[in-house]
Amino acid sequence: MSKKEALLKAAENKVRLGGYNNFSFRELATEVGIKSASVHYHFPTKADLGAALAHQYTNSFLSALGEPNEIKEKGQNPIDIYTDLFRQALLEDDKMCLCGLLGAQSESLPDKVRLEVKRFFELNLSWLRTAHSANNEQDPVYAAIMTMSVLEGGMMISKALNDHSYFKLLTK
Repeated sequence: MSKKEALLKAAENKVRLGGYNNFSFRELATEVGIKSASVHYHFPTKADLGAALAHQYTNSFLSALGEPNEIKEKGQNPIDIYTDLFRQALLEDDKMCLCGLLGAQSESLPDKVRLEVKRFFELNLSWLRTAHSANNEQDPVYAAIMTMSVLEGGMMISKALNDHSYFKLLTK
């Protein structure tokens, strides 16, 4: 793993546990074993790091999903695959969705980070519309918004109450 990748991984863990303001370059440098100036070499500003982090998270998330129509052709429900990624994040890793957490903080985020968070939601809603269309939903736009809202909201409620049974109930 390169130093840049290690910095992104360390930053992701910190953000998913406490939000955008839950890390400093000095903390990341210590965790990765480099000098603080080296963090600035890879990411000149915290906004640059935050934007790269949200961009990478979005790409990884969508890559892990695959294409909804291909999933459907294999006899699986693409919405189940989508839900499973959220379930794994919360129930196995005990973490929030990175962009869901950042989305709740969007008004206080630098513009370049906010744009990447917006990109996450736009691409995920598009993926979900396609998935719900593949499932012959009557209103795939509405179904996409509901799916994302239930999963992000369920994560937030479960974390706030420190009780994952709420998320389990929503996703059974």
